[in-house]
Amino acid sequence: MEKNVECYSGVEYAEQPRRFLWQGEWRTVRLIAAEHRTVDGKQFEILDDTGEKFLLAYRSPADCWTIQPLG
Repeated sequence: MEKNVECYSGVEYAEQPRRFLWQGEWRTVRLIAAEHRTVDGKQFEILDDTGEKFLLAYRSPADCWTIQPLG
């Protein structure tokens, strides 16, 4: 599986996303605007280094990340 999100993990996995792969380009997380826990894992609403907003979601059961642009 391709690793598309790099994150800080301390006590538990995926405590804070640091950078992510979007359309073949690594982008840096500049701001975490919101963080939510869901039944499947964690979600982070972030602002990246280009000024775009994304939803990064970690799905624990599948052990994978999804990336969705926010308009």
